[in-house]
Amino acid sequence: MALLNKIYEIIKKIIFSVFLLYSFNLIMVPTEIIIPINCITVLSVSIFGFPALMTFLVIFFVIY
Repeated sequence: MALLNKIYEIIKKIIFSVFLLYSFNLIMVPTEIIIPINCITVLSVSIFGFPALMTFLVIFFVIY
């Protein structure tokens, strides 16, 4: 049972991070600031949460 709960929590975090990235991209469309939804961004937002999203935003501003 403990293993299934652990897998459930991991899947829940991954799904939440995809929705977080998607909603961020929907909100930021008028400003043309888009963070791609790929394995690296989803994994890092799943592990680190909202600070990872802000880090990607800072990286976006530094590059462009």
